[in-house]
Amino acid sequence: MKKLSIFLVPFLASGLILSSIACESGGEEATSSPEAQPSSTITSEPQVTLEPVEITIGNYTDKTGPSANPNALMDMALEDMIQYYNDEDLIPGVRFKMVYYDSQLDPSNDIPGYEWLKEHGADVLYSNIPSAPITLKPMVEKDRLVLFSLVPDRDAIDPPGYVFGAGSALVDHHSYSLLKWIAENDPDFPADRPARIGGAGWATGYMDAAFRGAEEYIEAHPDQYDWEGGHITGIKFTWQAEAEALKDCDYIIPPTMMNQFVKECRSVGYTGKFIGTAVHTAFFNLIDEDDIWDEIDGMRIVMPNTWWNEETEIINLAKELLEKYHPGQLEEVMRTSSGYLTVNSIYIMFELIRKTVNEVGPDNFSSQALYNAASDFSLTMDGRITDSFNETKRLSRDWFAIYEFDAGGERTDSTEPGRVAGSNAGTLVSYHT
Repeated sequence: MKKLSIFLVPFLASGLILSSIACESGGEEATSSPEAQPSSTITSEPQVTLEPVEITIGNYTDKTGPSANPNALMDMALEDMIQYYNDEDLIPGVRFKMVYYDSQLDPSNDIPGYEWLKEHGADVLYSNIPSAPITLKPMVEKDRLVLFSLVPDRDAIDPPGYVFGAGSALVDHHSYSLLKWIAENDPDFPADRPARIGGAGWATGYMDAAFRGAEEYIEAHPDQYDWEGGHITGIKFTWQAEAEALKDCDYIIPPTMMNQFVKECRSVGYTGKFIGTAVHTAFFNLIDEDDIWDEIDGMRIVMPNTWWNEETEIINLAKELLEKYHPGQLEEVMRTSSGYLTVNSIYIMFELIRKTVNEVGPDNFSSQALYNAASDFSLTMDGRITDSFNETKRLSRDWFAIYEFDAGGERTDSTEPGRVAGSNAGTLVSYHT
């Protein structure tokens, strides 16, 4: 199995301030809970059995569009977590179910999808669609319905409201941190001139933010980099013109679905390093199918979560779920994609729900109660606070890590992360809005 080696990264938060098949109508209901069982009883005579409260997660996803492949594993992770919390009775008095809507990665479906999910009883919204947090922010604010987004844009969380990024940080900050780390740590970084850097990708909020973050960092550090452009296009699968334009770069940010782009870059003689974010790992199955691991050897990736070769609580949980609900599929999932590692973000969402239920009781759970509970929330894993929300902080992730892709699969070293407050340089830096 190919390996990723971990490096520690400063998390920059400067002032510069992503199973089942949906029906054609767009929406479908999926219940991953077993038959409801009594969760508590009143022991006085006569005995009364209390039915558990049902909390419905509304999943706005892509089942049939361009990102359906990685989203299938993300959806599977959500379904498995729902079943796991139900099977283990991890929040007594509560049972979860899910309804979903197929966005087809088309922003014009954002509002119809939101209305459908709301009409079908969604108590909490969850989405990995880049356009959703921006399009839906006015609506969730009006309806006071919390939306957890995997890829929130800056405008979705500022001013702070009902859009939350569980396990997330701004894509801009991914770019800041990655470029800073490369300039200070990559042994191949040019010693006598600024590094040439550019990128290409589809016109999505995610890639727009990634390039915006890179440009802002470069404007502040012109001695480190020269920006060769972010080539934004419509959805397409051939990249000859963009590969030719970027072939002299030292570093390049590829499209999220990068396999064809990588091949076309190498075909025109591009020899520099690819760099990227966690979203690129969602398409590793395509790299595997095309057998181009050597072409991306040495690629640096900034990650808001740990990778499969780490011994962490969330990785162990992901493996446990796969072995429990999908026996025999662990190796395949691990080698093809990071999509299932959205278990990390889903876990944060469920633990905030647990905190809410503990505070108000199952019968009083609501999206507003969830919003209130988020004003003072932190999660500790592996001996450190990894995520937190407060009255203004809408992005939970408090650290980043840098991984290097190693096609040879020999390097497996990692270092225990530290924690540094504010925006000071350090091994790992907390992020506070």
